[in-house]
Amino acid sequence: MIVNGPALFNAVVTGVELGLFDFLSGRGTATAAELVEFTAMEPHKLRVLLLGLTASGLVEKTADGYANHPVAERLLAATGPESWRHILRSWKTLYYPAFYHMTAALTAGTNSGIQAHEGTERTLYERLAHDADLAEIFHSAMSAFTLQTMPGLLTHLDVGQTRHLLDVGAGAGTNCAHLLSAHEDLTATLLDLPNVIDMAKTRLPAELTDRVEFCSADMLNDPFPTGADHVLFSHVLDTVSAEQAMSLVTKAFDVLPSGGKISVYGFSAADDERGGPLAARLSLYLNILATGRGMAWPVAEIAGWLRQAGCIAVEGVGDLPYEHAMVVGTKP
Repeated sequence: MIVNGPALFNAVVTGVELGLFDFLSGRGTATAAELVEFTAMEPHKLRVLLLGLTASGLVEKTADGYANHPVAERLLAATGPESWRHILRSWKTLYYPAFYHMTAALTAGTNSGIQAHEGTERTLYERLAHDADLAEIFHSAMSAFTLQTMPGLLTHLDVGQTRHLLDVGAGAGTNCAHLLSAHEDLTATLLDLPNVIDMAKTRLPAELTDRVEFCSADMLNDPFPTGADHVLFSHVLDTVSAEQAMSLVTKAFDVLPSGGKISVYGFSAADDERGGPLAARLSLYLNILATGRGMAWPVAEIAGWLRQAGCIAVEGVGDLPYEHAMVVGTKP
């Protein structure tokens, strides 16, 4: 599957783009002739595509025709913002073209895959401001993955005593929307780059906007706003170097009152750094394309930053779905 993965991955994305999984979902089972009519493809070309999809396991061939595997039905036939179709589209458009540059980028110590994108900025996140269509693809994927991992965040982020949450690197506001909906007394500040905050303003449900403040800022170089009693880094510290992560945690600690919390949620490699594939894929993507640094940090390393900043009662929960972890510390 590793060696043949590029071909099979792109077959799956082609199936998504053609609406094939949607078509099968609506019918349950379809014959090859029905699929030819639906896709308007040459029969032989469709036959080849279906061979790729059945080899991937996401489409099953039976005596009656073709049907979605339950995984495809759950993750690819869905049309909502949580669908994996958004994630796969981003990986096809952004991630995998950059991986061509892996050897050069890793040996040179730079995220040279970024050269395919307009701009002079050092990170992909900044360069996306030059391409609205690409930014939409990227943030739709980030929102989809955030929604896939949302149960872990909602279960393990303790905001029971939180009055105001500072969401650093808030993205399109997906975390905030779900947290505010689940906790009616909670308010929040969303902090991210100006172009991202502009997007968050359009995506946040209107009924929540009176409980939200927006802060356009560069998290690495600008000060954090005061007033929060809980700082959340969700899918943020993995995008920066260890030194930058330590700086961000310290900035969070400094703006918190006594008893305030810092929570770190995201991908996390096993402490022995033997896996898994999602953590490895993210770490390679970050260093080759996105920022040129960072990784899916092990829980022990994140916990060390919180303690070094001055936090007490540091606790970590690993082995969450999608290779995620939650690490929390309290300011004395």
